[in-house]
Parts: sequence; structure tokens; C-alpha cells
Amino acid sequence: MVKKKINSVLKGTFLISDDSFKNWRMIIFLSILAIVMIASSHSADRKVYEIARLSEEVKEYRSAFIDGRSILMNLKKESTIQKKLAYKGVFPSEEPPKKIKVTTKE
Repeated sequence: MVKKKINSVLKGTFLISDDSFKNWRMIIFLSILAIVMIASSHSADRKVYEIARLSEEVKEYRSAFIDGRSILMNLKKESTIQKKLAYKGVFPSEEPPKKIKVTTKE
């Protein structure tokens, strides 16, 4: 009995016999299932590659942000500002600032 079924599968007679409709339904179902699994796998791989690419992009932007912030911190230093304005003749005041008091009369 088992030998007859194996022979039927190897020769392909199970596809053309009288009760082959149920066999064809199963083959079509399994084929569609395989196609769905392959498509799902490709979609997951595509998403993994996209995540990796976006992670690298985030690292680049973070690095650029840190570089820009360090440059800005250096530009905000008083010594840097003095050097940049020295050629225009602007120097820090030698005398300390004076307080101005405003009084109101009621």
C-alpha cells in the first residue's frame, strides 16, 4: 500500500486520477502559503536593512550635532569674542559697570 502511494507520487499519477481534485487543492494551497511566506521573509529583510540604514543616519546626525554644539560653545566664549572684535577696535571696558537707580515719586 505504501509502495503504491510512493510510486503514484513519483510517477505523478496522483495528479491525473479521478480523485485528484483534492490533491490539486492541497498543492495550490501549499503553493500560495509558500509564496506568502517568501514575501513575508523578503519584507522583514527589507525592514531590517532600512532600520540599519536609519540607525547609521541617526549616528551621523548625532555626531554632527555634537560637533556643531562644541563649535558654538567655543564661539560663545568671552576670549573668542574678544579676539574676533579686536580688529574692529572693540575692547572690554577697563572700569566696572555702574548701577543706575531709578526712583519713582508717588
